[in-house]
Amino acid sequence: MPWANLGNWPTPVEPLEQLSKDIGGGDIWVKREDRSSPIYGGNKVRTLEAIMGEARANGCDTIWATGAYGSNHAVASVLHAQSAGLRPGIALFPQPPSRPARANLLAMLSAHPAIVNIPNVVGLPLVMAYLRRPGRTAGAKPHVMAPGAASPEGAFGAMSAALELAEQVDAKQCPVPHQLVVAVGSACTTAGLLVGLHLAAELGIGFVRRPPKVMAVRVTPWPITSPPRIAQLAYRTAQRLERLTGGRIRIGYRQLRDSLRLIRDDFGAGYGKVTARGVRAAAAFRRAGGPPLDIVYSAKSGAALLDLARATSAPILYWATKSSAPLPRAVAAEVAQLPRQMRRWLGDIA
Repeated sequence: MPWANLGNWPTPVEPLEQLSKDIGGGDIWVKREDRSSPIYGGNKVRTLEAIMGEARANGCDTIWATGAYGSNHAVASVLHAQSAGLRPGIALFPQPPSRPARANLLAMLSAHPAIVNIPNVVGLPLVMAYLRRPGRTAGAKPHVMAPGAASPEGAFGAMSAALELAEQVDAKQCPVPHQLVVAVGSACTTAGLLVGLHLAAELGIGFVRRPPKVMAVRVTPWPITSPPRIAQLAYRTAQRLERLTGGRIRIGYRQLRDSLRLIRDDFGAGYGKVTARGVRAAAAFRRAGGPPLDIVYSAKSGAALLDLARATSAPILYWATKSSAPLPRAVAAEVAQLPRQMRRWLGDIA
């Protein structure tokens, strides 16, 4: 597969001993995907390596990220596009206002992307179709990503992360986890992890008997994060893997679905909404020297992790999805050029 080299690999896997002591539960480990790049880390860097590599191979010169105003995927896309030799563009719709979302949008503006404001999510399919029209801009050949780059190509990035974890288990850098806890938004990372963990088990890397159960903590609504949809994306990824290996690797839908458990309890009042449990989890991670959690996405998975760790004595692994790199920030002149709806939204949380 074509690939764009964007991240620093492997990311470390570390024990969170103080957090384990604080809650009196099983051994907690963390895969530090937050450290995947000093430009902008987190889980989306791996996704973009596959997607941007494919875009370049197809002769594209512009990459469009779609999603909500504060999308982690969109900010990762904009900040890494230049490293992949691509021009960035963002087509975004409003979400509930919050400080993390505001910081993400301001970080995007600092890289001067092309901007399309979508008044609401209903208009997203039409805007994506418009952006994909050939010749829309002189000399531009665009690659337009779905929100979160949720596609088999994007999931290959997370699949590589699962293989990396399996190699770290083999090297005794961490124990075999009983469960892997990850926030599920677009489902791209979760789907790729499901396939990669099964692939590692098939190859006899890291997991001898069976791969860890993936505990996916919902941060976006149904049906985006319904278990059948997540498993179906994983299966489509597995089918592409089967074609690439000439049929030597076969992973079935039922295997993938049985390895997935969706945790709904920490979704709270909706997408982008802060929860009290998430705020407490973020504070617990901070006190214990863990990776940063943002209070509208990864904090929800952090809260679920604490409950799961209290209920088991087996090792449990947390997948750190939020970047820990400092965010750039747009200046006032850049904000002034925004569409009016975006400026008003920023003003609501200034």
